[in-house]
Amino acid sequence: MATPVPVLRLPRGPEPNSRGFDPNSPRFIALCRLSITSSFPASAAASRAGADELRLEQSARAQLRERFLRCVLATSNKKVHFHMHDNVKVEATFGASDIDLLHFQVSDLHTPIGVQKEALIRCQDVISYSFDL
Repeated sequence: MATPVPVLRLPRGPEPNSRGFDPNSPRFIALCRLSITSSFPASAAASRAGADELRLEQSARAQLRERFLRCVLATSNKKVHFHMHDNVKVEATFGASDIDLLHFQVSDLHTPIGVQKEALIRCQDVISYSFDL
């Protein structure tokens, strides 16, 4: 049996319905596209080859997703240093990231003007970051 992986959840977002997704995000648009199977030819041989190809792609995606989740889990509660625009350097305790890696949730954020107990950092504001292992 595979090892269960805990799911990290971020606080509810600022959108009015708190649905947890942005209908304009690339991920949501990709999920709403037409089914992949509809693009395969109708012949039986081509259908089997397409199904095998789809199965391999899904297996590879599942492995990559599992690696990503394990990576996020391993970085949870680790010290992280962010190098941001205008040569601003901050440090915090890493909590989690959203599925699109657009935001990082951190605790005890030490900034040049003080300490924030909890914060969300936009990925667009970050040039690089590193963890203390």
